[in-house]
Amino acid sequence: MNRAAVTAGILWIGGAAFSAWAEPGKVTFHQAPKPLSQGAVTSDWPRFLGPADDATSPETGLLATFGPEGPPLVWELEKGESYACPSITGDRLVTFDNVEDIDRVECRHPETGELQWQFTYPCKYRDRYGYGTGPRASPVIAGGKVYTLSANSLLHCLELATGKMVWMRDLGKDYQPGPFFFGHGPTPLVYEGKVIVPLGGPAGVAVAAFDAGSGVTIWETKQEWPASYASPFVTRLHGKPSLLVFAGGDSNPPVGGLLRIDPETGSLEDAFPWRSTKYESVNAATPLVLPGNRVMLSETYTEGGVLLEYGADEKAKPLWKAPELKLHFTTPLLVDGHIYAFTGRNEPDAGLDCWDAATGERKWREEFFWKKELGGRTFGWGFFRGALLRAEGRFYALGEMGTLAVLDLSPAGGKIVCQADLFAATQSWTLPALSRGLLYVAQNQKDLITGTPPRLLCYDLRAAGGGQ
Repeated sequence: MNRAAVTAGILWIGGAAFSAWAEPGKVTFHQAPKPLSQGAVTSDWPRFLGPADDATSPETGLLATFGPEGPPLVWELEKGESYACPSITGDRLVTFDNVEDIDRVECRHPETGELQWQFTYPCKYRDRYGYGTGPRASPVIAGGKVYTLSANSLLHCLELATGKMVWMRDLGKDYQPGPFFFGHGPTPLVYEGKVIVPLGGPAGVAVAAFDAGSGVTIWETKQEWPASYASPFVTRLHGKPSLLVFAGGDSNPPVGGLLRIDPETGSLEDAFPWRSTKYESVNAATPLVLPGNRVMLSETYTEGGVLLEYGADEKAKPLWKAPELKLHFTTPLLVDGHIYAFTGRNEPDAGLDCWDAATGERKWREEFFWKKELGGRTFGWGFFRGALLRAEGRFYALGEMGTLAVLDLSPAGGKIVCQADLFAATQSWTLPALSRGLLYVAQNQKDLITGTPPRLLCYDLRAAGGGQ
C-alpha cells in the first residue's frame, strides 16, 4: 500500500496498491449483435431493478419471440460467486463477484465483454447456510462513479472511467450491522448526492446516508429494525420525496417492516411493522408502489402481502391483507391495476400469481411445471421462484433453474409464448438486466448437465427491422 490515512471513518488509499489480485474473468465472444432497429428506444440499466427501480424498462425494438435455443448469444463471461445483477451505462458494464475470497469489480464493454478495468480487494465471507461467498448487493452506477457493498459490509466508491478507488467505508467497523443470515444484502441507493445504505445492529442505526463524493456521513436514522434483503428506493407520497426501506433481517424476536424516511434529513416519518413471526425469516422483496399514495409489501413465511395507504396524516394504514400473496425475494409487477408475481417460499410451492391490486383478490395462479430429462432421469421443472422483467408491453421471465421465456399475462390468465432452457443451474435468482437491446442473464451455479461454471451471458434481444 503506497499511502493510507484514516479520517472521519474513511480509508483513503493512494495508487493501485492492493495486495489482493484475481485473474480477470474469461470472456468467450460468439457473434456481434444486430444493429438497433430504426427508432428503437434504448435505456441504461444503472442499478439492480433498472432505471425506474421497478423491474421495468422503456426499451422498444425487442424480440417478441425466440426459438428453443433462446435469443442469439453474443458473449459469455466466466464469473465467480455472486448474486449481483450487472449495471450498465453507455459503453460500460460493471460486474461484481468473489473469487477465492477476493471481491472483484470489473468494467467491460457491453457489446463485446472486453475488459476495461478491474478493482479487487480481500473479502472473506461465509454465511451459516452454505450459500455463495460472493456479493448479494448489485453495483450501482451514478454520477460517473460505481458504488458497491460487499457481503461483509465494505462500501466502495470507484471512478467509472478508470476503476480507481475514490473512497471506502468499513461499515462493519463503523456500525456493527447485522448479524446477517446471508451477509449484507440490500443494494445501496444513490440519491441526490447521497449513498443510502440499510444497516441495523447494536448501534441502533437502521439506515445511514453518506456523501457520494467523499463518503462522509450525512445523516443516520435511529431505529431498531435490522437490514433486510430488499433494496431501498425513493418515491413520491403526497407530492414529496419519501425514502422507503423494507427492513427485517436476523433478530430474535423477529422485527421489521416498512420505514418511511425523509431522504434529505434522515428523519423517520413512519414505521409500519410487517414481519414473519418465525426467527429464521427475512424481508427480501422490494415494495411495490401503486397510485394513490399506496405501497404493497410482502414476505413469504407467515404474513404474506398487505396494501398500505398513506393518508392525510402521512401514516401507513392497511387497506387489505392477503396471506397467500407470499413473495420470497422476487419483485412484483403492476400492470393495469393487477399485480403479477412469482410467489412461494420454496420450489415445490412456487407459482405465478395475478392479484387485483384494488381488492387483494387473487385472480388466478399458474404453476407452469413441465418434465425435463437430466442425467438419464426425469425431473419436474418450471420457473419456480422466478424473476419478471417488463419491456415493450411484454413479460420476460427467468426461472430459477435457467429457463428464459416470454409470457402472455392478463387478468384472464397466463400462458407461455416461447421458452428456452439457457442452462440448468440452481439459484438463478438474479433479475436479468436489459440495455440497448441486449439482455444480461446471470448463471449463479454450475450447470447440472454440462458442468459449465457460473457465467454472465449476453443475449441479443434486438428485433430485426423494428419489432418482430
